[in-house]
Amino acid sequence: MTDPQAPEDARTYRASSGPVVLVVTGLLALFLLGDTVVRGSWLQMILVAPWVLLALWAVYELSFVSLVRVDGAGAVVQNMLRRTTFGWSRVRDIDFRWQLEFSLDDDTRVSAYGGPARSRPTRSRVRDEDVAKAPAGVRDLADIRDRWQTADGSADAPIRREWDVRALIALAVLVVWAVAAVLIVNAG
Repeated sequence: MTDPQAPEDARTYRASSGPVVLVVTGLLALFLLGDTVVRGSWLQMILVAPWVLLALWAVYELSFVSLVRVDGAGAVVQNMLRRTTFGWSRVRDIDFRWQLEFSLDDDTRVSAYGGPARSRPTRSRVRDEDVAKAPAGVRDLADIRDRWQTADGSADAPIRREWDVRALIALAVLVVWAVAAVLIVNAG
């Protein structure tokens, strides 16, 4: 996906519960590390921190990082540690299964774990004459399909699949830190 022509051209879809879960978990991690300093010492906190931060990293990857970003040129689908980028001309179809799914021209399907998802229609407790609103996922699907169908022929970026290197580096640092903490505690 190329850079959008204007910042308002891009739209990011993410599970609405992700930021909430991440903030609550981050506050819990901060509390646990602060409690370790208050009841123990800074050294104990440094030895405990990699385990708390590993849990926070897992929550971040499972609940927050998965997303779909679309603009006039194409889409980026990030599913935890994998990122797939493609131009609109590479898309054969966009539909829901349980979540948003892109069918690409190389006969693969990319499911978006963090994007719009199929949901139940909302129940309205107002009068029967009122028109029921379409679920948010259906409205988001319509917006994404509109972008796909109105894309011009220049939106032909190749399909690229890559790992989220920054997240893997952070994981490696936390694992090395945890191993060092275990070795320090075992050394006495």
